[in-house]
Amino acid sequence: MFANSRTIASAQTGIHDHLAARVARHLAEPFRKPIGEASRLALDEALSAWRRAGDVPLILDAGCGVGESTLRLAQAYPDHFVIGVDQSEKRLTAGKDWWEGDLPGNYHWARADLVDVWRMLAAEGVPVARHYVLYPNPWPKIGHLGRRWQGHAVFPALAACGDYLECRSNWKIYIDEFAAALAIVGRPAVTTAWQPEVAMTPFERKYGASGHDLWRCVSER
Repeated sequence: MFANSRTIASAQTGIHDHLAARVARHLAEPFRKPIGEASRLALDEALSAWRRAGDVPLILDAGCGVGESTLRLAQAYPDHFVIGVDQSEKRLTAGKDWWEGDLPGNYHWARADLVDVWRMLAAEGVPVARHYVLYPNPWPKIGHLGRRWQGHAVFPALAACGDYLECRSNWKIYIDEFAAALAIVGRPAVTTAWQPEVAMTPFERKYGASGHDLWRCVSER
């Protein structure tokens, strides 16, 4: 039952016709939604943990789910500090018996709303070395553009975060849109087919086992 994920079906066959106008509007109009206090406190705690680690670069794992990607990034970049953010307490606090060996010591999980976190990081000028957005909900219906990160009002703040920014998906249209939106905000990006040596998230593992094509978008300053 593991390799049973269905491919994404959508009536949309290419980059959304309204993407450019949507991103332009979000660039022109400030996003005025109040920052949630719970998110503010969670990010403050996470940034304090990073600063206690010393003068080390910061990695943001946006939408980390059960936290496997956070641990794998912490393991791959032992000279960095990783903050994994997810809104689900259930996912973050679930048992980690799937992890082999000792847990790395250079990470912190924060239960917070990414819409708040990206805006706070951008507003405070927090230097993020590497930023990962791994397998976000694709929202594949044509009318769902505003729910995809590239069509969301928070996208300018998201795009401002990270000298290295990477998004992965099993829906090529999502990656093409993400790259197009980055270009609009002044961040050139490259899209490629992706085949990881080791899956970084449960979704990546399941999609790969199900025979899906995987894609990624990378932007480096």
